[in-house]
Amino acid sequence: MIHPAQALRLLHISRVLLRHGLDEVVLATHLFRPVRFLLYLSPSYWLRRDKLPPFPVRIRQALEELGPIFIKFGQIVSTRRDLLDEDIADELAKLQDAVPPFPGVQARAIIEKAYGQPLEEVFDTFDETPLASASIAQVHAARLKNGDQVVVKVLRPGVEKVIRRDVGILYTMAELANRYWKGSRRLRPLEVVQEYDKTISDELDLTREAANASQLRRNWEDSPVLYVPSVYWNLTRTNVLVLERIYGIPVGNVDELKARGVSMHQLGIQGVEIFFTQVFRDNFFHADMHPGNIFVNPDNGQYIAVDFGIMGTLTSEDQRYVAENLLAFFNRDYRRVAELHIDSGWVPKSTRVDEFEAAIRTVSEPIYDRPLSEISFAHFLVNLFQTARRFDMEVQPQLVLLEKTLVYVEGVGRQLYPELDLWATAKPFLERWLDEQVGPRAFARRVKDSLPQISENLPELPLLAHRVLREAAHGELELKWKSRELEEFRKEARRAGQATVAAISGGAMLIASALLLTLGSGAPLPATAVSIAGVVLGGGGGLILARAWLRGG
Repeated sequence: MIHPAQALRLLHISRVLLRHGLDEVVLATHLFRPVRFLLYLSPSYWLRRDKLPPFPVRIRQALEELGPIFIKFGQIVSTRRDLLDEDIADELAKLQDAVPPFPGVQARAIIEKAYGQPLEEVFDTFDETPLASASIAQVHAARLKNGDQVVVKVLRPGVEKVIRRDVGILYTMAELANRYWKGSRRLRPLEVVQEYDKTISDELDLTREAANASQLRRNWEDSPVLYVPSVYWNLTRTNVLVLERIYGIPVGNVDELKARGVSMHQLGIQGVEIFFTQVFRDNFFHADMHPGNIFVNPDNGQYIAVDFGIMGTLTSEDQRYVAENLLAFFNRDYRRVAELHIDSGWVPKSTRVDEFEAAIRTVSEPIYDRPLSEISFAHFLVNLFQTARRFDMEVQPQLVLLEKTLVYVEGVGRQLYPELDLWATAKPFLERWLDEQVGPRAFARRVKDSLPQISENLPELPLLAHRVLREAAHGELELKWKSRELEEFRKEARRAGQATVAAISGGAMLIASALLLTLGSGAPLPATAVSIAGVVLGGGGGLILARAWLRGG
């Protein structure tokens, strides 16, 4: 049920869509398609048709008018070029999270309430004019009593309530899309909104951002290529974050960096290495690496990162698949790329490997004959994903942050050093990482890590082996499958007699058939489910299994 506040917000959204000529988008959905003809009967539609800006521009303008949450959502979606037409993605990329600041007096009041004391007792100076303002928080410069220069990040007043309202509306839109839009199964709008909800909710807790900064700083401690400011934990609260103030040149100011003698070539290479190290060595990467969050120390060419609200991690399986996919691309092993997509479940299991391989080759081969300066790896991935659409590739929400970050990294790298060879820089790193994961060194490391547990259990192994062999020799070895619910069901079945046995057998056959039909449809099944299906379908196995189970054997 829609909350009254959400209903009012939906009405406002509808007015904004109408104002920007996006009513045709709503009427194009399956739900309203039967009455779409009413749009063409409206004189206003034909009168304004030639006066409206292009469709992608109207989408951007509508999101800007709808406010910060929709702007941020549009920014994230703009990185999913595999989902959007190129002109729409280009236009959404122009969205700027430039939000007017709230009054410094209000920021002061929020901080004093968080500390429970006047600001003058905590800071020697506090600048009420913010250094920067965004949709979630704004940042002020300050100096501590001990002379340390710091920045104070303060959440916007009432921002959580606004976010919860608008995210709720996004969920409503996603649920409608799932119900009425045939493309929703592949694009998974509900999962995309869930991922966005998790990301935006994390940004509302500044202690979480502080923890992210501390972890990243620890991962890169004493590194000559990346510096992360320190956290003042004693002054950090849920809605207030105090960090060491850093000084550097924004990475986008290329002319100033060159004038200070910073090597653009070295910066480009280091940026790529930082990204891949965070993803594969640490499995903890800065997922908001746009130029506004990256600075450079001109004295030593060291990167400086800020804004740690959005961090990314991958499962070990996704890490492995991403690394192997990238290496297979580097080596032009298109069949391996196709197999990895199928094995990981990114495309249906029923996909023919040879057809998918041919499609990938068609996309990939042309780029190898072009100069490195003209090859965009991010653009190449977009083309690959668009090709994979024909094979019913599903969106992988867990990879959204990684893809977005890779687009940012390559964009910054190209801006700094247009001749940057992202592929040559990344390949040795990935080969080394995979060797450490699956090679002899990885095996030796796992054995070493397991030695304490092995040494603890080793004395018991001869006795356990003797018991198993003795029971097997005397025919006493049995499989024990215990569960309170199963035991209760078995007692009930015993009372019901042979009729129940027959029913169980028939039911087992039906369940097994359903399992195998599901398996045939391409849906993934647990190995145990497949094994049960095989047992109950084999030569009267259902009846034998049921009888043995009812007897308690």
